[in-house]
Amino acid sequence: MQIPRLHPDTIEEVKLRADIVDVVSEYVVLRKRGKDFVGLCPFHDEKSPSFTVSQTKQMYYCFGCQAGGNAIKFVMELGKRSFADVVLDLARRYQVPVQTLEPEQRQELQRQLSLREQLYEVLASSAQFYQHALRQSQGQKALQYLQSNRQFKEETIQQFGLGFAPAGWETLYRYLVDDKHYPVQILEKAGLIKPRKEGGGYYDVFRDRLMIPIRDVQGRVIAFGGRTLTDEQPKYLNSPETELFSKGKTLFALDRAKGGISQLDQAVVVEGYFDAIALHAAGINNAIASLGTALSLEQVRLILRYTESKQLVLNFDADKAGTNATERAIGEIAELAYKGEVQLKILNLPDGKDADEYLHSHTPEDYGELLKNAPLWLDWQIQQIIQDRDLKQATDFQQVTQQIVKLLKNIANSDTRNYYVSYCAEILSLGDTRLIPLRVENLLTQIAPAAATYSKPVSAKKAWGGGKVSPSPLPTERSLLEHAEALLLRIYLHCPEQRQGIIDELEERDLQFSLSHHRFLWQQILEISSGDGETQSFSSLPNLISRLQDQFLEFDSEIGLISHLFHVDEKNQKEILRTPQVVQAAIACMDLVMLEKRYRHFLELWQQTDPEAEPERYQSYYQAFYAEKIKLQQIDRQRLFSITELL
Repeated sequence: MQIPRLHPDTIEEVKLRADIVDVVSEYVVLRKRGKDFVGLCPFHDEKSPSFTVSQTKQMYYCFGCQAGGNAIKFVMELGKRSFADVVLDLARRYQVPVQTLEPEQRQELQRQLSLREQLYEVLASSAQFYQHALRQSQGQKALQYLQSNRQFKEETIQQFGLGFAPAGWETLYRYLVDDKHYPVQILEKAGLIKPRKEGGGYYDVFRDRLMIPIRDVQGRVIAFGGRTLTDEQPKYLNSPETELFSKGKTLFALDRAKGGISQLDQAVVVEGYFDAIALHAAGINNAIASLGTALSLEQVRLILRYTESKQLVLNFDADKAGTNATERAIGEIAELAYKGEVQLKILNLPDGKDADEYLHSHTPEDYGELLKNAPLWLDWQIQQIIQDRDLKQATDFQQVTQQIVKLLKNIANSDTRNYYVSYCAEILSLGDTRLIPLRVENLLTQIAPAAATYSKPVSAKKAWGGGKVSPSPLPTERSLLEHAEALLLRIYLHCPEQRQGIIDELEERDLQFSLSHHRFLWQQILEISSGDGETQSFSSLPNLISRLQDQFLEFDSEIGLISHLFHVDEKNQKEILRTPQVVQAAIACMDLVMLEKRYRHFLELWQQTDPEAEPERYQSYYQAFYAEKIKLQQIDRQRLFSITELL
């Protein structure tokens, strides 16, 4: 099939989106060396790498055979494919809308190219006009503001091309049309003037404002931001969307920051123009601004081209508006962050200051230290969730838990998820380490099934006192185990004569309760027991239950999971009347969970062992898992009979 001619906009968009390291990595193993990447050249035979790829320049070059070019040329040369075929292929891969060009459209194409060049030219002339006006008498207020309020030096003002738009309605219009003879249509398409609604004619978009040029990655002026020096609203006014300018695809100061981002392997995104300018003036040259909008995926991917570790720090204002902006930005790129495609951090400066304000009273080194210690976005979001909440209040506790669960559910990486489950469990335990395993299981229950592979922290075993603490059972095991453990605890609470027998059985088999809320209740029982002497001394039924209920007053969120055990209804009464069978069945069920875990463990080790390389170990694992299998068969027969009787 003959591919029609592709529109230049499509080609340009492909060049912009197709990261050369990403493209080349499909064919060449690249290793980082300084700012660039190196590998063995695919165009000639070599034993030591002379093929380099520059992510900053988006170019490749081989010092051996002198092959070089951009991402499109690389795929063309390697696959001996046509230009249009490669562009179309990359467009599909990077989801670039494809536009074709018919032969009769060539004249229109030339007109469009001419239009873009004229737009660049008129915007550059406008920037010069605004810079000149800043030095005139009418611009003194704006200059004073930059020098005094913002504390910018002359060097900074010139570097960023800051200027002033005079207050007149047609000042820029007259300069560009009457003096420079630019077509009115070009000024309108550049977003510099607007037609009057009545009476004909045009008026300047920017009037009596401090002007900040917005540049593309190549450093060409494509738009302006204007700040009012009066009470006029809006405080900041941006150019409208034009042929050259799209707010959602542009980042302020990226043309100046891209080198710093590559060098420091980190990008700092601030909210406002002056924050970015102030950071650059202080020597922090990896700062960019988001033009006052939520950070888009396109903007993020543009930034990530220049950082190997994909580290992005959001330093938006710490006030309510800034927090909302941070939340919106996270919402856009959360999927990338959850997948680990971006290392997202959040920096809130002390006392609610923005970067510009902070640097008025602190050194660049102070800011750098805060950057270094900025929390990961998940830590920041967790702190936002618990901020101004009283976790001792049931309503706040429930709402915080629900929001935390919603956050944790989206974490795909099991190691990361397990870490944050433990971290959040510590927060929700309010400093009581005994509650941590219970909080962990409660979170996992709500997150499930995504979190089924969670591994409990080592410290959990100590927190609950000796014995074998089984992991949370599989869903198919849980309902049976829940019933068995609950019956055993109910018998212990309501049948004092059975207490010593239950303790003896648990100690003999070296067992612990598997479900965290049952472990928690058992721990409270043992603590009361150790405080009063021998467990047998609890012959008075009301004494034990009432003391437990008193003790649970400080754990109001846990009481709901186990309070039913303190009471006996008609069904419960029938169950505990057959205490020997119930105790036997419950103990057997708990033992079964641990035996199944051991059986799966030894079976996995046996399957992973090479019988020829390690025959003794192979035989040992076989005997171990087979022995556990025999025990399982024996105890399963006991359990099935007893549970049938019990139910």
